[in-house]
Amino acid sequence: MNSRNSRKRGLWLILPVSLAACLAVLVYEQRPAQAPSPDTVIESLPVKKPAPEAVEFRMTDFENGWLRYSDGKTKVTNDGGAVWRDEASDLPVQTLSGGGAGGAAPVRGEWSLAPAEEPKPATILYEAKSYPVKQSQFLTDRIGWALLDSGSGLALPLLVTTDGGETWRGEVTADVREAVQAEKKREAQAAQEAALYETPEQARLAIRSKWTLLPDQAFVGDIVLVRHDKPGEVSWQGKTYKLQPFGSGYYTYLPISMQVKPGEYPIGGLTLTVKDKKFQTQYLQVSQQMESMRQDTDRIQADQKKIDAARSKSEPEFLFSSAFIQPIQGILTTPYGYTRYVNGKWDSSHTALDLAAKEGTPIKATNDGIVALADSLYLTGNAIYLDHGMGLFSQYAHLSELRVKTGDRVKKGDIIGLVGTTGFSTGPHLHFTFWAHNVPTNPNLFFDTMPFRWVRQAK
Repeated sequence: MNSRNSRKRGLWLILPVSLAACLAVLVYEQRPAQAPSPDTVIESLPVKKPAPEAVEFRMTDFENGWLRYSDGKTKVTNDGGAVWRDEASDLPVQTLSGGGAGGAAPVRGEWSLAPAEEPKPATILYEAKSYPVKQSQFLTDRIGWALLDSGSGLALPLLVTTDGGETWRGEVTADVREAVQAEKKREAQAAQEAALYETPEQARLAIRSKWTLLPDQAFVGDIVLVRHDKPGEVSWQGKTYKLQPFGSGYYTYLPISMQVKPGEYPIGGLTLTVKDKKFQTQYLQVSQQMESMRQDTDRIQADQKKIDAARSKSEPEFLFSSAFIQPIQGILTTPYGYTRYVNGKWDSSHTALDLAAKEGTPIKATNDGIVALADSLYLTGNAIYLDHGMGLFSQYAHLSELRVKTGDRVKKGDIIGLVGTTGFSTGPHLHFTFWAHNVPTNPNLFFDTMPFRWVRQAK
């Protein structure tokens, strides 16, 4: 074989090998890809877990609260719900809440404006759509929160109301914050009001009620303190008395004059029972000169104009904050309510206490007040009227000396004058009484107590 033929055979032998390799490559590239195993798919695709659900919340006061989720994590707020931030997962819920859902109401002092019967709405209307409620809480009769049931679709399913549940908000806006601040102020005022009641329980009962009568049973000649939860007026015995704001309520006195007939009278939504009372009779003998004093009607009327003017203006608030005291420890010579005859003739009902004492005995202010009048008057001699606010005045007559002047502010126990026998008087004594809306009322109701504590039936 010559060399040329040998090279031809060598090429031929090489060419089939190369083609075979190429064909093998082509065959390999066209072979279908094998599907990965099921285990490989599970490991490569991420699993989407459901978002944690809000399951429980609690507002411990107007600013602070917590919101717990189904994964155990908790959000807290310290700005009334405007912002909720994540809290450490290892922080016990008890330290955040002071109690779990459905437990005792949060304590914000000795008492609060929380409603006596907390509303528990099953559903609420928000943006024209009804949502089922999982949990609710009302801090006051106006401010409340509601946690919506799962599936609400809201990023934060916690709504707030500032009108007792009439409308609900999804955000704590500026006007919500303003309403909350107003409630905080109202609650502080109510706490001041509650401090005047004898017990926190009596304060809660009065402040959570629409109407309160202190007391709801009284005798002729007594006085009743009325409280309402809204401004307005009270009609009584042909007169109208305006309810004045104090604390979180509105108050006025109702004087029960000696002429009121016993019976039951509607006051707001309550009933005031007025009972009859028998008073004893007193007979006085005075000189003709003293008796003639009562005939000088011009001087008497001139003094009465001064007195009426002084008692026509009263501070629109309670000026006292503690129990009233008896001005002197004298001998009771004429009790309240006695029917008095002078020189054998009917004179009047004695709507005051006469307390005999040595001339010059210091007289104490029965309670805090403002001197509405301090003057020398014809029949009552040196006399003082103290304004205790809300139309209530105390009167001190026949003094030998005045120690205050009109316009002075006095504290309970201050010496305002000395016992004397000036004016129409048969001897040294203090003529002492109270006036409510220009009607004399029994002083015995006040000693060692005050109107907010007139819960029990009067005697």
